[in-house]
Amino acid sequence: MTAMTADSRVHGDDWKPFGRPLFEDPSARALDRVGVVDVGSNSVRLVVFDGAARSPAYFYNEKIMAGLGQGLAETGRLNPEGKRRALAALRRFAMLAKGMKLPPLTCVATAAVREASDGPEFQKLVERDTGLKLWVIDGQEEARLSAQGVLLGWPEAEGLVCDIGGNSMELAEVSGGKVGRRVSSALGPFRLQQVTGGGKGLQRYIEETMESLAEAVGRGHERVYLVGGSWRAFARLDMVRRNYPLTVLHEYRMGPQSVLQTAHWIAESDIAALKARTGTSEARLELVPLAARVLRQLVLTFRPKEIDVSSYGIREGLLYEQMPERLRMRDPLIEACRHAERTMARMPGFGKKLYQFILPIFVDLPEARQRVIKAACLLHDTTWRAHPDYRAEACFDNATRANLGGLSHVERVYLGLALLHRYKNSRSGSRMEPLFTLLDGRQLREAEVLGKAMRFGAMFAVRSPEDAGELFWRPKKKVLELRLKAGSQALFGEVAEARFKSLCDALGATARVTVVAD
Repeated sequence: MTAMTADSRVHGDDWKPFGRPLFEDPSARALDRVGVVDVGSNSVRLVVFDGAARSPAYFYNEKIMAGLGQGLAETGRLNPEGKRRALAALRRFAMLAKGMKLPPLTCVATAAVREASDGPEFQKLVERDTGLKLWVIDGQEEARLSAQGVLLGWPEAEGLVCDIGGNSMELAEVSGGKVGRRVSSALGPFRLQQVTGGGKGLQRYIEETMESLAEAVGRGHERVYLVGGSWRAFARLDMVRRNYPLTVLHEYRMGPQSVLQTAHWIAESDIAALKARTGTSEARLELVPLAARVLRQLVLTFRPKEIDVSSYGIREGLLYEQMPERLRMRDPLIEACRHAERTMARMPGFGKKLYQFILPIFVDLPEARQRVIKAACLLHDTTWRAHPDYRAEACFDNATRANLGGLSHVERVYLGLALLHRYKNSRSGSRMEPLFTLLDGRQLREAEVLGKAMRFGAMFAVRSPEDAGELFWRPKKKVLELRLKAGSQALFGEVAEARFKSLCDALGATARVTVVAD
Protein backbone atom coordinates (compact mmCIF):
# COMPACT_ATOMS: atom_id res chain seq x y z
CA MET A 1 0.00 0.00 0.00
CA THR A 2 1.20 3.47 -0.86
CA ALA A 3 2.32 5.38 2.23
CA MET A 4 0.13 8.25 3.44
CA THR A 5 1.02 11.35 5.38
CA ALA A 6 -1.07 13.61 7.61
CA ASP A 7 -0.41 17.16 8.67
CA SER A 8 -2.51 19.61 10.63
CA ARG A 9 -0.21 22.61 10.21
CA VAL A 10 -1.76 25.85 9.00
CA HIS A 11 0.41 27.57 6.42
CA GLY A 12 1.20 31.25 6.67
CA ASP A 13 0.38 34.07 4.30
CA ASP A 14 3.69 33.88 2.43
CA TRP A 15 2.95 30.75 0.43
CA LYS A 16 4.60 31.32 -2.96
CA PRO A 17 1.95 30.83 -5.65
CA PHE A 18 -0.18 33.78 -4.64
CA GLY A 19 2.00 36.83 -5.14
CA ARG A 20 0.24 40.12 -4.43
CA PRO A 21 -2.96 40.04 -2.32
CA LEU A 22 -6.13 40.05 -4.37
CA PHE A 23 -8.00 41.88 -1.64
CA GLU A 24 -6.18 44.89 -0.27
CA ASP A 25 -9.20 45.94 1.77
CA PRO A 26 -11.74 43.58 3.38
CA SER A 27 -14.53 45.89 2.27
CA ALA A 28 -13.31 45.71 -1.34
CA ARG A 29 -15.97 46.93 -3.74
CA ALA A 30 -15.39 44.02 -6.13
CA LEU A 31 -13.02 41.21 -6.92
CA ASP A 32 -10.21 41.93 -9.34
CA ARG A 33 -10.60 39.72 -12.37
CA VAL A 34 -8.16 36.90 -11.71
CA GLY A 35 -7.29 33.62 -13.42
CA VAL A 36 -6.47 30.29 -11.78
CA VAL A 37 -5.13 27.22 -13.59
CA ASP A 38 -5.47 23.76 -12.05
CA VAL A 39 -3.30 21.06 -13.63
CA GLY A 40 -4.71 17.82 -12.28
CA SER A 41 -4.15 14.15 -13.02
CA ASN A 42 -7.24 13.98 -15.21
CA SER A 43 -8.15 17.53 -16.24
CA VAL A 44 -6.49 20.87 -16.92
CA ARG A 45 -8.73 23.84 -16.23
CA LEU A 46 -8.67 27.63 -16.43
CA VAL A 47 -11.13 29.58 -14.29
CA VAL A 48 -11.36 33.37 -14.37
CA PHE A 49 -13.18 34.81 -11.36
CA ASP A 50 -15.06 38.07 -11.44
CA GLY A 51 -17.69 39.76 -9.30
CA ALA A 52 -18.43 40.47 -5.66
CA ALA A 53 -15.42 39.90 -3.43
CA ARG A 54 -16.96 37.32 -1.09
CA SER A 55 -18.93 35.43 -3.71
CA PRO A 56 -17.04 35.63 -7.02
CA ALA A 57 -18.71 34.87 -10.33
CA TYR A 58 -17.21 32.69 -13.04
CA PHE A 59 -16.23 35.03 -15.83
CA TYR A 60 -14.58 32.26 -17.85
CA ASN A 61 -14.29 28.49 -17.36
CA GLU A 62 -12.59 25.99 -19.70
CA LYS A 63 -11.56 22.40 -19.08
CA ILE A 64 -9.57 19.82 -21.06
CA MET A 65 -9.69 16.15 -20.03
CA ALA A 66 -6.00 15.65 -20.80
CA GLY A 67 -5.44 12.47 -18.75
CA LEU A 68 -1.97 13.64 -17.71
CA GLY A 69 -1.72 11.05 -14.93
CA GLN A 70 -3.12 8.07 -16.80
CA GLY A 71 -0.76 5.11 -16.44
CA LEU A 72 1.45 6.93 -13.93
CA ALA A 73 1.28 4.14 -11.35
CA GLU A 74 2.59 1.68 -13.94
CA THR A 75 5.24 3.77 -15.72
CA GLY A 76 6.17 6.38 -13.13
CA ARG A 77 5.94 9.00 -15.88
CA LEU A 78 3.34 11.41 -17.22
CA ASN A 79 1.15 10.11 -20.01
CA PRO A 80 2.77 11.22 -23.32
CA GLU A 81 -0.53 12.08 -25.02
CA GLY A 82 -1.70 13.74 -21.80
CA LYS A 83 1.44 15.90 -21.79
CA ARG A 84 0.81 16.97 -25.37
CA ARG A 85 -2.82 17.87 -24.70
CA ALA A 86 -2.06 19.59 -21.37
CA LEU A 87 0.71 21.68 -22.93
CA ALA A 88 -1.57 22.70 -25.81
CA ALA A 89 -4.26 23.70 -23.32
CA LEU A 90 -1.79 25.73 -21.25
CA ARG A 91 -0.55 27.55 -24.35
CA ARG A 92 -4.14 28.48 -25.12
CA PHE A 93 -4.83 29.55 -21.51
CA ALA A 94 -1.78 31.82 -21.53
CA MET A 95 -2.98 33.50 -24.72
CA LEU A 96 -6.53 33.84 -23.38
CA ALA A 97 -5.21 35.47 -20.21
CA LYS A 98 -3.22 37.93 -22.31
CA GLY A 99 -6.30 38.71 -24.36
CA MET A 100 -8.34 39.32 -21.20
CA LYS A 101 -5.54 41.50 -19.77
CA LEU A 102 -5.45 39.43 -16.58
CA PRO A 103 -2.86 39.67 -13.83
CA PRO A 104 -0.37 36.76 -13.90
CA LEU A 105 -2.19 33.43 -13.72
CA THR A 106 -1.91 31.35 -10.55
CA CYS A 107 -1.06 27.83 -11.77
CA VAL A 108 -1.17 24.84 -9.44
CA ALA A 109 -0.26 21.24 -10.30
CA THR A 110 -1.28 18.29 -8.13
CA ALA A 111 -0.68 14.54 -7.87
CA ALA A 112 0.40 13.64 -11.42
CA VAL A 113 3.11 16.29 -11.78
CA ARG A 114 4.36 15.95 -8.20
CA GLU A 115 4.71 12.16 -8.40
CA ALA A 116 5.97 11.64 -11.97
CA SER A 117 9.70 11.24 -12.52
CA ASP A 118 9.42 13.65 -15.46
CA GLY A 119 7.30 16.13 -13.50
CA PRO A 120 10.15 18.66 -13.07
CA GLU A 121 10.95 18.38 -16.76
CA PHE A 122 7.29 19.09 -17.59
CA GLN A 123 7.32 22.14 -15.31
CA LYS A 124 10.32 23.58 -17.17
CA LEU A 125 8.72 22.81 -20.53
CA VAL A 126 5.52 24.62 -19.54
CA GLU A 127 7.39 27.68 -18.31
CA ARG A 128 9.58 27.82 -21.42
CA ASP A 129 6.71 27.38 -23.89
CA THR A 130 3.96 29.38 -22.17
CA GLY A 131 5.59 31.62 -19.57
CA LEU A 132 3.37 29.99 -16.92
CA LYS A 133 5.02 28.83 -13.70
CA LEU A 134 3.51 25.65 -12.27
CA TRP A 135 3.50 25.47 -8.49
CA VAL A 136 3.50 21.79 -7.51
CA ILE A 137 1.73 21.26 -4.20
CA ASP A 138 1.87 18.23 -1.93
CA GLY A 139 -1.13 16.19 -0.85
CA GLN A 140 -1.64 18.09 2.39
CA GLU A 141 -1.72 21.43 0.57
CA GLU A 142 -4.13 20.00 -1.95
CA ALA A 143 -6.39 18.85 0.90
CA ARG A 144 -6.16 22.24 2.62
CA LEU A 145 -6.97 24.25 -0.50
CA SER A 146 -9.89 22.01 -1.40
CA ALA A 147 -11.24 22.39 2.14
CA GLN A 148 -10.90 26.16 1.86
CA GLY A 149 -12.89 25.98 -1.36
CA VAL A 150 -15.69 24.31 0.58
CA LEU A 151 -15.47 27.05 3.24
CA LEU A 152 -15.91 29.65 0.48
CA GLY A 153 -19.43 28.31 -0.08
CA TRP A 154 -20.14 26.99 3.42
CA PRO A 155 -18.51 29.25 6.05
CA GLU A 156 -20.23 27.16 8.73
CA ALA A 157 -19.12 23.79 7.29
CA GLU A 158 -18.52 21.07 9.88
CA GLY A 159 -17.25 17.67 8.84
CA LEU A 160 -14.90 16.02 6.41
CA VAL A 161 -13.94 17.29 2.95
CA CYS A 162 -13.14 14.54 0.45
CA ASP A 163 -11.43 15.59 -2.79
CA ILE A 164 -10.86 12.94 -5.45
CA GLY A 165 -8.59 13.43 -8.45
CA GLY A 166 -7.21 11.05 -11.03
CA ASN A 167 -4.26 9.77 -8.96
CA SER A 168 -5.06 10.70 -5.37
CA MET A 169 -7.82 11.31 -2.86
CA GLU A 170 -7.49 13.80 -0.01
CA LEU A 171 -9.42 14.21 3.24
CA ALA A 172 -9.50 17.28 5.47
CA GLU A 173 -11.42 18.24 8.58
CA VAL A 174 -13.31 21.54 8.60
CA SER A 175 -14.76 23.11 11.73
CA GLY A 176 -15.33 26.66 12.95
CA GLY A 177 -14.16 28.12 9.64
CA LYS A 178 -10.77 26.39 9.95
CA VAL A 179 -9.05 23.42 8.29
CA GLY A 180 -7.79 20.78 10.71
CA ARG A 181 -6.21 17.37 10.18
CA ARG A 182 -5.66 16.35 6.59
CA VAL A 183 -4.34 13.34 4.75
CA SER A 184 -3.58 12.22 1.20
CA SER A 185 -3.95 8.73 -0.28
CA ALA A 186 -3.54 6.86 -3.57
CA LEU A 187 -7.28 6.22 -4.02
CA GLY A 188 -7.59 8.08 -7.33
CA PRO A 189 -9.17 6.01 -10.16
CA PHE A 190 -6.02 6.04 -12.33
CA ARG A 191 -4.09 4.49 -9.44
CA LEU A 192 -6.82 1.95 -8.75
CA GLN A 193 -6.67 0.77 -12.36
CA GLN A 194 -3.18 -0.58 -11.59
CA VAL A 195 -4.10 -2.54 -8.44
CA THR A 196 -3.56 -6.27 -8.93
CA GLY A 197 -5.60 -9.20 -7.62
CA GLY A 198 -8.82 -8.69 -9.55
CA GLY A 199 -12.02 -7.44 -7.92
CA LYS A 200 -11.20 -8.95 -4.52
CA GLY A 201 -7.69 -7.48 -4.51
CA LEU A 202 -9.05 -4.06 -5.43
CA GLN A 203 -11.70 -4.19 -2.70
CA ARG A 204 -9.14 -5.26 -0.09
CA TYR A 205 -6.84 -2.38 -1.12
CA ILE A 206 -9.67 0.18 -0.87
CA GLU A 207 -10.80 -1.13 2.53
CA GLU A 208 -7.29 -1.15 4.02
CA THR A 209 -6.50 2.32 2.70
CA MET A 210 -9.77 3.72 4.01
CA GLU A 211 -9.08 2.28 7.46
CA SER A 212 -5.71 4.03 7.48
CA LEU A 213 -7.41 7.28 6.51
CA ALA A 214 -9.90 6.91 9.36
CA GLU A 215 -7.03 6.48 11.81
CA ALA A 216 -5.42 9.67 10.50
CA VAL A 217 -8.44 12.01 10.57
CA GLY A 218 -10.74 10.23 13.02
CA ARG A 219 -14.29 8.96 12.70
CA GLY A 220 -17.56 10.47 13.83
CA HIS A 221 -17.84 13.10 11.07
CA GLU A 222 -21.57 13.54 10.48
CA ARG A 223 -21.18 15.33 7.14
CA VAL A 224 -18.90 14.64 4.21
CA TYR A 225 -18.38 17.28 1.52
CA LEU A 226 -17.44 15.85 -1.88
CA VAL A 227 -15.06 17.76 -4.18
CA GLY A 228 -13.94 16.65 -7.64
CA GLY A 229 -15.29 15.79 -11.07
CA SER A 230 -15.77 12.08 -10.39
CA TRP A 231 -17.89 12.84 -7.33
CA ARG A 232 -19.98 15.34 -9.31
CA ALA A 233 -20.53 12.72 -12.02
CA PHE A 234 -21.60 10.25 -9.33
CA ALA A 235 -24.05 12.79 -7.90
CA ARG A 236 -25.48 13.45 -11.36
CA LEU A 237 -26.14 9.72 -11.70
CA ASP A 238 -27.74 9.64 -8.26
CA MET A 239 -30.09 12.43 -9.44
CA VAL A 240 -30.99 10.39 -12.54
CA ARG A 241 -31.65 7.23 -10.52
CA ARG A 242 -33.87 9.13 -8.08
CA ASN A 243 -35.61 11.25 -10.77
CA TYR A 244 -34.53 14.29 -8.78
CA PRO A 245 -36.09 17.44 -10.30
CA LEU A 246 -33.28 19.99 -9.79
CA THR A 247 -30.01 19.39 -11.65
CA VAL A 248 -27.83 21.90 -9.75
CA LEU A 249 -24.97 19.88 -8.26
CA HIS A 250 -23.74 22.37 -5.66
CA GLU A 251 -25.17 21.50 -2.23
CA TYR A 252 -26.91 18.41 -3.59
CA ARG A 253 -27.35 16.14 -0.58
CA MET A 254 -27.37 12.36 -0.43
CA GLY A 255 -28.08 9.98 2.40
CA PRO A 256 -25.78 6.99 3.02
CA GLN A 257 -28.37 4.53 1.73
CA SER A 258 -28.80 6.48 -1.49
CA VAL A 259 -25.02 6.44 -2.06
CA LEU A 260 -24.89 2.67 -1.58
CA GLN A 261 -27.83 2.10 -3.93
CA THR A 262 -26.36 4.33 -6.63
CA ALA A 263 -22.92 2.69 -6.33
CA HIS A 264 -24.56 -0.69 -6.90
CA TRP A 265 -26.62 0.69 -9.81
CA ILE A 266 -23.51 2.09 -11.49
CA ALA A 267 -21.67 -1.22 -11.09
CA GLU A 268 -24.53 -3.01 -12.88
CA SER A 269 -24.96 -0.41 -15.66
CA ASP A 270 -23.42 0.07 -19.09
CA ILE A 271 -21.21 3.17 -19.41
CA ALA A 272 -22.65 4.09 -22.81
CA ALA A 273 -26.17 4.00 -21.36
CA LEU A 274 -25.16 6.22 -18.44
CA LYS A 275 -23.53 8.68 -20.85
CA ALA A 276 -26.71 8.88 -22.90
CA ARG A 277 -28.79 9.62 -19.80
CA THR A 278 -26.55 12.29 -18.27
CA GLY A 279 -24.52 13.86 -21.07
CA THR A 280 -21.36 13.37 -18.99
CA SER A 281 -18.20 12.90 -21.05
CA GLU A 282 -17.02 9.35 -21.70
CA ALA A 283 -13.56 10.19 -20.30
CA ARG A 284 -15.16 11.19 -17.00
CA LEU A 285 -17.64 8.31 -16.86
CA GLU A 286 -14.94 5.70 -17.39
CA LEU A 287 -13.54 6.63 -13.97
CA VAL A 288 -16.88 6.76 -12.14
CA PRO A 289 -17.29 3.02 -11.40
CA LEU A 290 -13.94 3.00 -9.55
CA ALA A 291 -14.77 6.27 -7.79
CA ALA A 292 -18.14 4.79 -6.81
CA ARG A 293 -16.40 1.87 -5.10
CA VAL A 294 -14.27 4.34 -3.14
CA LEU A 295 -17.30 6.39 -2.10
CA ARG A 296 -19.17 3.27 -1.06
CA GLN A 297 -16.29 2.29 1.23
CA LEU A 298 -15.99 5.84 2.54
CA VAL A 299 -19.63 5.67 3.65
CA LEU A 300 -19.20 2.23 5.21
CA THR A 301 -16.00 3.22 7.05
CA PHE A 302 -16.86 6.73 8.27
CA ARG A 303 -20.65 6.29 8.54
CA PRO A 304 -21.66 9.93 7.90
CA LYS A 305 -25.30 10.94 8.19
CA GLU A 306 -25.17 13.18 5.11
CA ILE A 307 -23.03 13.46 1.98
CA ASP A 308 -23.01 16.90 0.30
CA VAL A 309 -21.64 17.84 -3.13
CA SER A 310 -19.49 20.95 -3.48
CA SER A 311 -18.85 22.62 -6.82
CA TYR A 312 -16.15 24.62 -5.06
CA GLY A 313 -12.72 23.09 -4.64
CA ILE A 314 -9.04 23.78 -5.06
CA ARG A 315 -9.51 26.72 -7.46
CA GLU A 316 -11.90 28.46 -5.09
CA GLY A 317 -9.54 27.55 -2.27
CA LEU A 318 -6.79 29.51 -4.00
CA LEU A 319 -9.09 32.52 -3.98
CA TYR A 320 -10.17 32.00 -0.37
CA GLU A 321 -6.51 31.91 0.68
CA GLN A 322 -6.22 35.63 -0.04
CA MET A 323 -9.31 36.81 1.79
CA PRO A 324 -8.90 38.70 5.07
CA GLU A 325 -10.68 37.01 7.96
CA ARG A 326 -13.55 39.49 8.17
CA LEU A 327 -14.21 39.07 4.46
CA ARG A 328 -14.23 35.29 4.84
CA MET A 329 -16.90 35.51 7.53
CA ARG A 330 -19.36 37.40 5.34
CA ASP A 331 -22.41 35.47 4.15
CA PRO A 332 -21.70 34.33 0.55
CA LEU A 333 -25.41 34.27 -0.31
CA ILE A 334 -26.09 37.82 0.85
CA GLU A 335 -22.90 39.15 -0.76
CA ALA A 336 -23.82 37.57 -4.11
CA CYS A 337 -27.34 39.00 -3.92
CA ARG A 338 -26.01 42.45 -3.02
CA HIS A 339 -23.75 42.31 -6.05
CA ALA A 340 -26.66 41.26 -8.28
CA GLU A 341 -28.79 44.11 -6.97
CA ARG A 342 -25.99 46.64 -7.41
CA THR A 343 -25.41 45.63 -11.04
CA MET A 344 -28.89 44.64 -12.27
CA ALA A 345 -31.67 46.29 -10.21
CA ARG A 346 -33.42 49.51 -11.19
CA MET A 347 -32.88 51.04 -7.76
CA PRO A 348 -29.90 49.51 -5.94
CA GLY A 349 -30.39 49.76 -2.20
CA PHE A 350 -34.17 49.37 -2.30
CA GLY A 351 -33.96 45.67 -1.37
CA LYS A 352 -32.87 46.51 2.18
CA LYS A 353 -35.78 48.97 2.57
CA LEU A 354 -38.22 46.37 1.22
CA TYR A 355 -36.89 43.81 3.71
CA GLN A 356 -37.40 46.18 6.63
CA PHE A 357 -40.93 46.96 5.45
CA ILE A 358 -42.14 43.34 5.19
CA LEU A 359 -40.12 42.00 8.15
CA PRO A 360 -43.01 42.31 10.68
CA ILE A 361 -44.76 39.45 8.86
CA PHE A 362 -41.73 37.18 9.25
CA VAL A 363 -40.15 38.40 12.49
CA ASP A 364 -40.84 35.11 14.31
CA LEU A 365 -39.07 32.96 11.73
CA PRO A 366 -35.61 31.53 12.52
CA GLU A 367 -32.52 33.44 11.42
CA ALA A 368 -31.74 30.88 8.71
CA ARG A 369 -35.05 31.59 7.00
CA GLN A 370 -34.78 35.36 7.46
CA ARG A 371 -31.47 35.42 5.53
CA VAL A 372 -33.27 33.81 2.56
CA ILE A 373 -36.01 36.44 2.88
CA LYS A 374 -33.32 39.13 2.82
CA ALA A 375 -31.79 37.50 -0.28
CA ALA A 376 -35.20 37.51 -1.99
CA CYS A 377 -35.65 41.22 -1.29
CA LEU A 378 -32.23 41.98 -2.75
CA LEU A 379 -33.06 39.98 -5.90
CA HIS A 380 -36.70 41.03 -6.26
CA ASP A 381 -36.05 43.49 -9.11
CA THR A 382 -32.98 42.06 -10.85
CA THR A 383 -34.91 40.60 -13.83
CA TRP A 384 -36.90 43.73 -14.62
CA ARG A 385 -35.51 43.83 -18.16
CA ALA A 386 -37.11 40.47 -19.02
CA HIS A 387 -40.36 40.50 -21.00
CA PRO A 388 -43.29 40.87 -18.56
CA ASP A 389 -44.82 37.59 -19.76
CA TYR A 390 -41.66 35.70 -18.75
CA ARG A 391 -40.41 37.75 -15.83
CA ALA A 392 -41.77 35.41 -13.15
CA GLU A 393 -40.14 32.35 -14.72
CA ALA A 394 -36.90 34.26 -15.31
CA CYS A 395 -36.81 35.07 -11.59
CA PHE A 396 -37.34 31.43 -10.70
CA ASP A 397 -34.66 30.22 -13.11
CA ASN A 398 -32.14 32.77 -11.86
CA ALA A 399 -32.64 31.81 -8.23
CA THR A 400 -32.62 28.04 -8.68
CA ARG A 401 -29.75 27.81 -11.16
CA ALA A 402 -27.54 30.78 -10.29
CA ASN A 403 -24.05 30.41 -8.87
CA LEU A 404 -25.05 31.05 -5.25
CA GLY A 405 -23.17 29.66 -2.27
CA GLY A 406 -24.62 28.95 1.16
CA LEU A 407 -27.99 27.87 -0.24
CA SER A 408 -29.51 24.39 0.03
CA HIS A 409 -31.70 23.00 -2.73
CA VAL A 410 -34.82 23.48 -0.63
CA GLU A 411 -33.80 27.09 -0.02
CA ARG A 412 -33.13 27.59 -3.75
CA VAL A 413 -36.64 26.48 -4.67
CA TYR A 414 -38.15 28.49 -1.79
CA LEU A 415 -36.27 31.58 -2.99
CA GLY A 416 -37.26 30.97 -6.61
CA LEU A 417 -40.91 30.44 -5.76
CA ALA A 418 -41.03 33.62 -3.66
CA LEU A 419 -39.59 35.57 -6.59
CA LEU A 420 -42.08 33.93 -8.96
CA HIS A 421 -44.92 35.18 -6.72
CA ARG A 422 -43.29 38.60 -6.68
CA TYR A 423 -44.46 38.90 -10.30
CA LYS A 424 -47.32 36.43 -10.50
CA ASN A 425 -50.22 35.62 -8.17
CA SER A 426 -50.63 31.97 -9.10
CA ARG A 427 -48.06 29.22 -9.58
CA SER A 428 -50.47 26.69 -11.08
CA GLY A 429 -49.62 25.51 -14.57
CA SER A 430 -45.99 26.59 -14.26
CA ARG A 431 -43.41 24.47 -16.07
CA MET A 432 -41.45 24.57 -12.79
CA GLU A 433 -44.06 22.56 -10.90
CA PRO A 434 -41.87 19.42 -10.59
CA LEU A 435 -39.40 21.49 -8.54
CA PHE A 436 -42.13 22.58 -6.12
CA THR A 437 -42.19 19.00 -4.80
CA LEU A 438 -38.97 19.75 -2.90
CA LEU A 439 -41.00 21.99 -0.57
CA ASP A 440 -43.59 20.89 1.97
CA GLY A 441 -46.99 22.56 2.34
CA ARG A 442 -45.81 25.06 4.94
CA GLN A 443 -42.82 26.12 2.85
CA LEU A 444 -45.02 26.53 -0.24
CA ARG A 445 -47.41 28.80 1.65
CA GLU A 446 -44.60 30.81 3.23
CA ALA A 447 -42.87 31.37 -0.12
CA GLU A 448 -46.16 32.57 -1.59
CA VAL A 449 -46.68 34.99 1.30
CA LEU A 450 -43.13 36.31 0.88
CA GLY A 451 -43.62 36.80 -2.85
CA LYS A 452 -46.89 38.63 -2.41
CA ALA A 453 -45.44 40.77 0.38
CA MET A 454 -42.64 41.83 -1.99
CA ARG A 455 -45.17 42.33 -4.80
CA PHE A 456 -47.11 44.79 -2.64
CA GLY A 457 -44.15 46.51 -0.97
CA ALA A 458 -42.19 47.01 -4.20
CA MET A 459 -44.95 49.09 -5.82
CA PHE A 460 -46.54 50.72 -2.75
CA ALA A 461 -43.91 53.46 -2.51
CA VAL A 462 -41.10 53.70 -5.04
CA ARG A 463 -38.25 55.02 -2.90
CA SER A 464 -39.02 53.74 0.60
CA PRO A 465 -42.25 51.98 1.64
CA GLU A 466 -41.49 52.66 5.33
CA ASP A 467 -41.81 56.40 4.67
CA ALA A 468 -45.40 55.86 3.55
CA GLY A 469 -46.67 53.27 6.00
CA GLU A 470 -45.98 50.33 8.31
CA LEU A 471 -47.21 46.76 8.48
CA PHE A 472 -48.45 45.23 11.74
CA TRP A 473 -49.13 41.50 11.82
CA ARG A 474 -51.24 39.86 14.54
CA PRO A 475 -50.90 36.13 13.83
CA LYS A 476 -53.23 34.97 16.62
CA LYS A 477 -56.05 37.25 15.48
CA LYS A 478 -55.13 36.78 11.82
CA VAL A 479 -55.14 40.52 11.13
CA LEU A 480 -52.67 42.34 8.88
CA GLU A 481 -52.83 46.07 9.37
CA LEU A 482 -51.34 48.72 7.11
CA ARG A 483 -50.92 52.01 8.93
CA LEU A 484 -50.66 54.77 6.37
CA LYS A 485 -48.75 57.84 7.40
CA ALA A 486 -50.50 61.19 7.03
CA GLY A 487 -50.23 62.50 3.49
CA SER A 488 -49.62 59.03 2.00
CA GLN A 489 -53.24 58.00 1.42
CA ALA A 490 -52.98 58.66 -2.31
CA LEU A 491 -50.31 55.95 -2.64
CA PHE A 492 -52.86 53.32 -1.60
CA GLY A 493 -54.60 53.29 -4.97
CA GLU A 494 -56.55 50.49 -6.65
CA VAL A 495 -53.56 48.39 -7.66
CA ALA A 496 -51.91 48.73 -4.25
CA GLU A 497 -55.20 47.82 -2.57
CA ALA A 498 -55.59 44.73 -4.75
CA ARG A 499 -52.04 43.56 -3.99
CA PHE A 500 -52.48 44.18 -0.27
CA LYS A 501 -55.68 42.10 -0.33
CA SER A 502 -53.85 39.31 -2.23
CA LEU A 503 -51.18 39.28 0.50
CA CYS A 504 -53.84 39.09 3.21
CA ASP A 505 -55.58 36.23 1.38
CA ALA A 506 -52.28 34.29 1.22
CA LEU A 507 -51.92 34.80 4.98
CA GLY A 508 -55.53 33.84 5.59
CA ALA A 509 -55.83 37.21 7.32
CA THR A 510 -58.28 40.06 7.59
CA ALA A 511 -57.05 43.27 5.95
CA ARG A 512 -57.12 46.48 7.95
CA VAL A 513 -56.01 49.90 6.71
CA THR A 514 -55.73 52.91 9.04
CA VAL A 515 -54.33 56.40 8.71
CA VAL A 516 -51.98 57.67 11.41
CA ALA A 517 -52.47 61.36 12.20
CA ASP A 518 -49.46 63.65 12.59
